[in-house]
Amino acid sequence: MRIEYVKVVPDVYRAMMCLEHQVEKSGLESPLLDLIKMRASQINGCAYCIDMHSKDARARGETEQRLYELDAWRESPFYTEREQAALAWTEALTLVTNGHVPNGVYEEARKQFTDVELVNLTLAVVAINGWNRLGIAFRSVPGGYHPASGLSR
Repeated sequence: MRIEYVKVVPDVYRAMMCLEHQVEKSGLESPLLDLIKMRASQINGCAYCIDMHSKDARARGETEQRLYELDAWRESPFYTEREQAALAWTEALTLVTNGHVPNGVYEEARKQFTDVELVNLTLAVVAINGWNRLGIAFRSVPGGYHPASGLSR
């Protein structure tokens, strides 16, 4: 690890946790949030977050098959239309410079999510991308996280 940002500037961690708590109380289903956290972390290449969120997802009952297939979700029959819309939204926001969230992705998300849900889903994507950037920038080391220590982030 380069810098232990949690210790150096604890207010940064507290601010991120406030954002995370807002996501948790949004009403979006946990399995859906687990998938978008995993997918954004895969895209960004954040090993720490992939480790954390795969463990959290498994602890909540997610199947190995769906976790293994997540990188190829478009070609897999294991995800609901709602999950597919959320994953497409997650990819578009995470890779925002590649098309600036195309209208088709937005329209599919609108079919599956209410206005409030779509705003909360967007906040969830913003949050995980923020965590990914902290983890990558400061080289958070994967492997030590245990879901029993807290299902967050």
